Amino acid sequence: MQVHTLPSLASIDAREWNRIAGDNPFLCHEFLYALERTGCVGPGTGWEPAYVIARRRTDGALLGAAPLYLKEHSYGEYVFDWSWADAYERHGRAYYPKLVAAVPFTPVAGPRLLVAPEADRRVVAERLIRGVRATADAARASSVHWLFHTPEEREILGASGHLARVGCQFHWSNPGYRDFADFLASFTSHKRNNVKRERRQVREAGVRCEPVPGTTATPALWSTLYRFYRATVRAHGGIPYLTRDFFLALGEVMASQVLLVVARGGERIVGAALCLRNAHTLYGRYWGGERGIPGLHFETCYYAPIEYCIAEGIRRYEAGAQGEHKLARGFTPTPTYSSHWLRDPAFHRAVGEFLAAEQEHIGYYMDELNEHAPYRRTAAPGPR
Repeated sequence: MQVHTLPSLASIDAREWNRIAGDNPFLCHEFLYALERTGCVGPGTGWEPAYVIARRRTDGALLGAAPLYLKEHSYGEYVFDWSWADAYERHGRAYYPKLVAAVPFTPVAGPRLLVAPEADRRVVAERLIRGVRATADAARASSVHWLFHTPEEREILGASGHLARVGCQFHWSNPGYRDFADFLASFTSHKRNNVKRERRQVREAGVRCEPVPGTTATPALWSTLYRFYRATVRAHGGIPYLTRDFFLALGEVMASQVLLVVARGGERIVGAALCLRNAHTLYGRYWGGERGIPGLHFETCYYAPIEYCIAEGIRRYEAGAQGEHKLARGFTPTPTYSSHWLRDPAFHRAVGEFLAAEQEHIGYYMDELNEHAPYRRTAAPGPR
């Protein structure tokens, strides 16, 4: 194999990349390259693409890749290492630049070691990891962080000296519900009545939600969604990582993998949420809406998408990072994984001790959350 670093996906054919990327929509060439060409990543953003790729020496076939970025800050990652950066700085060390193997601004789990189906997965993965470490050396990066990778990738990253970290998100599972009423029948009566009340508030406000496939979304609808996105970011004091051009690009190059949940009050759009999907999973990403409509967020971001998943036979809905309020609405605690390597041996050991204690805390936290899940004991989500 020949392993090298690329500053852009422009030089890789989309079909070639997508063959090793699998069906996760956030890893496809169209999504990652859209971030590049619309200015969401690249010069001036603190996210410099540095894709590590492995090709077969004899014929140049793409055997593996890692979506890698050189970072000058820790924004937009959702696996928080600010305290590590602060400790580095207080000891007179530079924490930035660092390397992050991730999908920018997207706390969605998926493979970070992309390997061609016909290749020896472990061999290619080990070469990619060494290639990433070489990139870190060349950039004088303090550390390498593999974020939201798969459970299977923990072992191979651990074998190469990375520290394992566990987080928690809230995901919804569909064991084969017939309709939304069947889903609610699995709740305790108190939690079921709360959901019914929240949905009723939306109807009484004269608002209805409808799923709009990306293939039928107009540029005007995308612009409306972008306006809502900016308003939501502004209301929460966040950073608007994405540009209007990025939203429009999604409608052009990924329409078949996009779902918009649109809330209308009469003929006026009062809220909207953006989701991406594949055959088995719906991923909720961004939303926004007018203030003062009770239950609009829950309806647009949770209940209407769940109803869509049941109708389409989609087995899983990931509605984004964090959010204990999701628990009462049918989402259950789900572990997420990341792996970390720090160049300084003393800091590497110290972070390892911290992560061991943190993992024990996360385990207790998830156990406690499961005690408060809304499902009847005999009706918890599972295969039907």
